[in-house]
Parts: sequence; structure tokens; C-alpha cells
Amino acid sequence: MSPVSVITVLLWLSMAGLAFALAKRAAYWRVGRATAAGAYGWANLLSIPKRYFVDLHHVVARDPYIAKTHMATAGGAILAMALVFVNYGLAIYSPWLDKLIFLAALVMLVGAAFVWRRRHGAKAMPARLSRGPWDHLPLLLGSFALGLVLFIALPAAAMSGALAIIVALLVAVGAFTMTFGAARGGPMKHALAGLLHLAFHPRQERFAERNDRDMVPPTALKAPQLDAKEYGVGKPVEFRWNQLLSFDACVQCGKCEAACPAFAAGQPLNPKKLIQDLVTGMVGGTDAEYAGSPTPGIPVGKHGGAPGKPLISSLIEAETLWSCTTCRACVQECPMLIEHVDAIVDMRRNQTLVEGIVPGKGPITLANLRETGSSNGYDIGARYDWAVDLQVQVAQPGRRVDVLLIAGEGAFDMRYQRTLRALVKVLNRAGIDYAVLGGVETDTGDTARRLGDEATFQQLARKLIGTLSQYSFGKIVTSDPHVLHSLRNEYRALGGFYDVQHHTALIDELVASGKLSPRAVAAYADRNITYHDPCYLGRYNGETEAPRRVLKSIGIKVVEMERNGMRGRCCGGGGGAPLTDIPGKRRIPDIRIDDARDIGAEIVAVGCPNCTAMLEGVVGPRPEVLDVVELVAAALE
Repeated sequence: MSPVSVITVLLWLSMAGLAFALAKRAAYWRVGRATAAGAYGWANLLSIPKRYFVDLHHVVARDPYIAKTHMATAGGAILAMALVFVNYGLAIYSPWLDKLIFLAALVMLVGAAFVWRRRHGAKAMPARLSRGPWDHLPLLLGSFALGLVLFIALPAAAMSGALAIIVALLVAVGAFTMTFGAARGGPMKHALAGLLHLAFHPRQERFAERNDRDMVPPTALKAPQLDAKEYGVGKPVEFRWNQLLSFDACVQCGKCEAACPAFAAGQPLNPKKLIQDLVTGMVGGTDAEYAGSPTPGIPVGKHGGAPGKPLISSLIEAETLWSCTTCRACVQECPMLIEHVDAIVDMRRNQTLVEGIVPGKGPITLANLRETGSSNGYDIGARYDWAVDLQVQVAQPGRRVDVLLIAGEGAFDMRYQRTLRALVKVLNRAGIDYAVLGGVETDTGDTARRLGDEATFQQLARKLIGTLSQYSFGKIVTSDPHVLHSLRNEYRALGGFYDVQHHTALIDELVASGKLSPRAVAAYADRNITYHDPCYLGRYNGETEAPRRVLKSIGIKVVEMERNGMRGRCCGGGGGAPLTDIPGKRRIPDIRIDDARDIGAEIVAVGCPNCTAMLEGVVGPRPEVLDVVELVAAALE
């Protein structure tokens, strides 16, 4: 058989292998539930190029080394295979196409070599990377590329005997890895699943060109249909099929693991391992072949699952779900755009709504919310007692105000009251027409939703939406990013559309317009001050610059911690984590305060009552924790 015939045969075998791999993996994805009717069509496949080269690589590009090697390896492979199909599959046999195949394969070979160097030549390979088959992948991809390079470069007369067999084997080994190997669950399944995942992503809104007022943003949890008995996920088959597809897209890079605050604290959560466990449950089997960092405190090889088998605790321990702070650091870092938090909350819903199991103080909190509208069971009529001496007007039906101030649950806390009093003083100084809801303000339901109690969340949300409908106001302002996120984003699915601002964004506007003129404070100029980004303000709502501009306006030069802005480290106060209180080796806020100590910070400026409480709870010598508005109020005195 001639060398050309061999390549042609290998090509069609590879095409058959690719079809087999797709059918095999698709059979696993199809065990999941259907998506909403009409939400996903074949036309979505046309969106793959843009989402791959723009949306996905926007994340991958944060690591320039791997971004370049991925572009070379993946781009070279796709181009080489496409050209081989055209030139040999269609029997064109063009010398010019051969030259292009040579160049594409050479680029792929160089990329594979640099991936190999990343894993085997570097002195400090990231611990987050999975080993095992992933260590061999660059060699196998390089084999395919080298085989093509030799096939094109060597003269036809030399391609005989042992050399021809060697070249054919080099190409065949790589082709097998990319096709039949993917079908068996090898590393290359991520490429097959990943491209389809971009087309049929569970959150199509992530790719929207703009955030329309009537669109629920991608950071808002999706509202299940409780009337249709959507009570979360207790088995792999209860995930939607495109969620199962997304789990298969995981490249096991471990960027989610490196970003996860619970993993860093030694709590029993590793988001990468969690996604791989869900793949195991989808396919059936045990986690014995997992080759990455284990979940802290949980040995590998002792858990197994099947599509119709309960996830908790045969495959995943309940403590893993309850360790999550829902900070979205994992989602922010994932180059494959996987939605870890959605999966965790889906499983929490099953535990809460079906099994009735919530650890720690969670059950008491949920009962309080249902019975009193306050997570701590307080008399909501006393929510604004802290403001009795500040001439704060209470909103009245029929009287419009420019700003409606909603304090949130933290208003019962004496420490947060200091922040709120500072905010009121700032609003008074600026001459803002504002009012508070007073004794009719109830909890937004954020904590209930994160704890999986969707029924209580929807009950609280509808009640507050009904309350707000009785008043006339321009916009809502709050100092609590969790309140902001619920009102601005999550209430939309229930018909609540509001213009909601964080207090730092409002102050930034007031300073820019000249309505507020804080003076630079000399005492601040001499102190090392950093700013801690709240997860629900930064990652969830994209607001990272307004607080920094406000601090700059009073003469503060922010010294940044290593992790800041959209990649800031969580304080540990979200997702109901302080209530479930899953133990680890360290506390998450201790780690964050260590970040501040590392840069010699004397003051940590914050913009969230949860962050204030968590960071001030760190024992021993630590920087002072002050809300941005407290610093502004001091600059106005």
C-alpha cells in the first residue's frame, strides 16, 4: 500500500473514530433532563467560532504561556486535520496543500513541545494540574504532528519499509488519542465536549452582547419551576443534558481549585474534583482513576456512582456542597466556562427541599426567614432604630423620592449600623432626597436561595416586590452587595425590575458631579490602605473601580493585595457558609487578612457588611477594617 493510501485510510478511520467518540459521549449526556423547549437548536453550532476565539480565549489569555501553546497545539491540529481531509479525503493530492499541512503540523508540534515542557521541564509545575493521562497527552499529540511532518517532508522514495510503518504509527497513535481515546474518557474528550459546550452552554446569556433590562444576567441563579416539581438535583440524571455536557468539557487545569477559598482553607471542597465526580456519576464507576489534587480530607478511590444513583453521599459528601461560599471564583477562572456554582446550588436544593437536610444553623435561619422575614428572627419593625436621631424619613405611598435606601439584614448588627450611619451622614451632606422602607422591609431571601431553599426565597422575593410596588422612587441604594445582587439581578425572573446602586457607586457619582466634596485627609496619606473586593459586588456585578475612585478622592492611594478586582479572594461570608460552618484547617477570613498583612496594610477598606464581620472576626493583631463610606464620612467632618 502506498504512503498516500495509508494516510487516506488513517484519515477515514479517524473520521469513524471521531463519529464513534461523539456518539459515545452524547449517549452519556442524553441521560440528563431536557432543556427548555426551543432554547437550543442546531443553529447554535454557528456560534462556536466566535465563542471559542473570543469568549473562551478571553479567559485563557490570562495565562499567556498556556494561551500561546493552546493556540499553537489546538489551532495547528484543527487546521492540519482539515487540510488532510480536503487533500486526501477528497483525493486532491495537491503539493501546495501538502505544504500547508506541513506548516500546520509543525505549529502543532511546537505547541505540543511547549506543553510537554510546562509539565516536565519546568522546575515548579503548578500543583493544580492533573497528572496521569494528562502528562502523556503532549507526547501523543506531538506524535501525530511529527508523523504528519515526516510524511510531508520526506521524499516519497524514502517512505517505505520500516520508516513508513513508523510514520504511520506516529500518526495513528495521535489520531487514536483524539478519537477513540476521547470516547473512552481520555483527556481529549474535553476538546470534543468543549466545542459543543460553547454552542449549547446552559447559560446562553453569558454570550449576550449587552445586558438588557429584561434579561436575567449570567451571574443570577436560574429560577427552577417549583410548580413542575423541579426540586434540585439528587442524581446525575436530574441535571439537564447540557450541564452534563459541560462537565465533560473540563480540562482539569485546576484553575478553579487554585482560586477556591474553601479548598485553600482545607475544607472538603475541590471544585475540579467535584466536576470530575459528576462526570463519574454520569458515566458510572468510581473515582479511582482521578489523577489530580484530592478533595481535602476525602481520600480518592472510595466513592462511586451511576446515572440513576444518589449523589450524596455515595459519590459526593454533603460537606463538600456546604463548604462552598458561592463566590464564583471558580467560574471566573474556568477556561472552559463551566458553571460550578449552579451545579452546587442545584444539589443543595435537593438536600434542602427533598431531604430536608441543612447543616449547622441553616435550619433555624430558614425557619426565621419564613416566620418573621428576618434571618435572625428579629422584629423587623426595629430594623431602623439606629437612625432615630438622624432625621431619616420613612418612605410613604404617594410621595416620590429620588433614592430608596434598603439596609438589609445587617441593619440589626451594631457594627453595620456604624456603616449605615456614616452613609446617612453622607447622603444628608449631599442633599439627597432619600427615604428608608422602615418597618415593612423584609429580607431579600439571598441566604435562603444559596442554602437551596428556593421556595422560601421566592416567597420572600414576591413579598418584597409587592412591598416595593407601593412606593415611588428613582433608584434603590444599598450598602450590602448581596441585597444589591438580589434586587438588581435575581428578582428579574419574578417580575421585579429595579435600578439598584451600591453606596460606593452613588458616592462616586456625587463626587464626580460636585455634589459632594470630601477633602483629602492627611492621616490617610501616611497610612498603608488596601481595598478588599466583595465577591457579590466585584465578580457578580462587575463593580471594582467606583470604590477605588472614591478612596482616591479622599487622598488614599490603594495598595493592592495580590488578589484583587474581579479575581479578589473571598472573605468566606457568602453562600450561607457562616451558617453551615464546615470545618477546615484554617478560616477563610484568616487567609484574606494574611493577604493584607503581606503588603503591610494598616487599614482594609471594605464595601460589604458580611466582609466587615468576617474580617473583623480574625483574632490577633490585624489591620483595622473600615467601610469605604466610613472613610468618606470622616473626610467630610
